[in-house]
Amino acid sequence: MLNGAHVILYSRDSEADRVFLRDVLKLPFVDVGDGWLVFGLPPAEVAVHPAETGGTQELFLMCDDVDVLIAHMAERGISCTPVEELGWGRLTRVTLPGGGELGVYQPKHARPPTDG
Repeated sequence: MLNGAHVILYSRDSEADRVFLRDVLKLPFVDVGDGWLVFGLPPAEVAVHPAETGGTQELFLMCDDVDVLIAHMAERGISCTPVEELGWGRLTRVTLPGGGELGVYQPKHARPPTDG
């Protein structure tokens, strides 16, 4: 029935953030015209958390080793927040060129299978 998901990151400097996704994170991409890049993501999962009000969504990328990711970002002059040790994972937030932050964590929780 479903065949994918499309995530939108809003940015004050979308071109710089596209370059970051392409050149730093090295995500695969296609140019759909006029330099508009659409990026592929690694396998994904979705969870539903309780909240007082609905309508809020968050995007986190996952990695094998958050310390390696932070060192990789530091080599490129990209700042990350200190690692938060949480029950479900080790979380940092990467500062994007457009000023936003992208959560990246090393999961401690079980993961669903990635084959469909």
